[in-house]
Formats: sequence, structure tokens, C-alpha cells
Amino acid sequence: MDLPTLWFALAVTCWVLFFVLEGFDFGVGVLAGVLGRDDHERGAGVTTIGPVWDGNEVWLVAAVGVTFAAFPDWYAALMSGLYLPFVLVLLALAARGVALEFRGKGGTARWRAGCDAVLAASSLAVAALWGAVLGVLATGLALGPDGEVVGSGLGRSLAPLVGGPALLGAALGVAVALVQGAAFLGLRTTGPLRGRARRAALVALVPVAVLVAVVAPLGLVAVAVVAVLVAARREVLAFAAASLAVAGAVVAVLAAHLPVVLPSTLDPAASLTIAGAAASPGALRLITLAAVLVLPGVVAYQAFSYWVFRRRVASERVAT
Repeated sequence: MDLPTLWFALAVTCWVLFFVLEGFDFGVGVLAGVLGRDDHERGAGVTTIGPVWDGNEVWLVAAVGVTFAAFPDWYAALMSGLYLPFVLVLLALAARGVALEFRGKGGTARWRAGCDAVLAASSLAVAALWGAVLGVLATGLALGPDGEVVGSGLGRSLAPLVGGPALLGAALGVAVALVQGAAFLGLRTTGPLRGRARRAALVALVPVAVLVAVVAPLGLVAVAVVAVLVAARREVLAFAAASLAVAGAVVAVLAAHLPVVLPSTLDPAASLTIAGAAASPGALRLITLAAVLVLPGVVAYQAFSYWVFRRRVASERVAT
């Protein structure tokens, strides 16, 4: 395997880890305030992601960094053609981080409810925006012969978001995040929140099934597997199956047109390929050395953090 292909595989892996790990984060962010009947239950829902959400976001930094370093032309086309949704994603992620960090700083239930509302809105927005971006990437951007996105101003970045693929991707992104989030809450909580999370996962699977039937009917098999596992209360397997389905979808989008990494909707000859978008051989060798030194430590740290915070969070009140 040559270095450009190796680095494309690594870039896809980083994006998969981000979407899988942050997918359930976004779902929990929306569902914690909906499924929790009181301040205690909502707090229990948020606590399930409290120790890990910021570590999960590291994979966004890794994915963007790998794409920038190994495939600068691909990165440039994505950032110029989709800068509006990316800016909105960053703003929503910032609001989400503030809500999570400051939820426990106020002493009143009203303060925590406000933070929960911001958390839900920002999580919903991020899931929809990332889904829209994946929908756009499945079909491509308006690349010219020079590899740059055709158009100027706000319209260049807004146009892809109002098309059918983006809207379908946004809806699917939200629905899948809710399934993942509900499966994670069922896996990580006890008491009434656990039961509600199971029911919420089954409800959220309905729009997923409808949307998947439009996009890729074979995906209905994955939906059926997750539904059976949720109904059977096999929480570990249900969450694993939902996560594998997300991983498969991301890989399918990013690798659908190989060796093309970003199709041109104007002229197939203008599409960006792995070889054409890759950095120079010397640059790839240098960042390969950096990856060997850095990535194992990131993976080990994150695995350790999940192990430390593996116990369920009680949503029922304990009598005193």
C-alpha cells in the first residue's frame, strides 16, 4: 500500500471514530432533557457523557488535521465549498461545550434547565449539519478544472445545503444520533431512564428505517438488527450494532467513488483523486513518523478513560 492510500485509510478511520463517538454524544445531548422527568434524571443522562465528550471531540481535531496534512487540496476544496456549515458546526460545538461545562456551576434548577436546553439545541444542530455535509459529500461539489469550487460569496457554500442529498443527510444524521444516544443511555444508566431510553431507541429507529429505505435499502438489515437487539434488552450488542452501522455509513460515503475522494458535479475529469490531492512524498513520510509517535498514545488514553468511567449512572433517587 502506497503512502497516499495509507493516509486516506487513516483519514477515513479518524472521521469514522469522530462520527461514532460524537454521534452518541449528540444523541444523549438531545435526549437527556427529553427523557429525564426531573432535574436528577436529566443530570444522570448528562453525566453519562460528562467524562468522555471532550475526549471524543479530539477525533474531530485528528480528522481535520490528517485531512489538512495529507490531502491539502481535498481539505481546501471542502473548507471553501462548505465553509458555512463548518462555521456553524464550530459555533454549535462551542455552545455545547459551554452548556456541558457550566451546567454544574449554577446552584439552581432553572440554571441547569437552561444549560440542558442549550445542550439539546446545539447537539441537534451539530447532528443535522454533519449529516448534511455527509449528504453533500456523497454526491460531490461543483469543482472546476483547477480543483476549486466554482462560485463566490455565501451562495457557493449555501447552495449545497439546500439540495436533496443535504436535507436527506441532515434528517438521517439526527435520527441516527438519537438511536445511538438512546442505546448509549440504555447501556450506561439504571432505573427509569434506562427503560425510557430503550423505548426511545425503538421510536427513533422508525424514521431511520424510512430514510434508509430511500437511500440504501440494504441498510434496512442493520436497522432490523439494532431493533431486535434493543427489544431483547441486549444493550451492549445494540449499541455496538448501531455504532457499526454509523461506521459503515461513513466509510460508504467517503469511499464510494474511489480513487476519487471528492467528485465534481460539473465535470468528472475535475474530480479530486487520492493521488492528485495528496501532499508530497516527503511530507507524507514526515507526518507518518509523527502519527506513529502520537496516535497510539491518544488511543490508549481514550480507552483508559472509558474503562475508568465504565459503571452505570443511577437515574433513580436513592432513599436517605
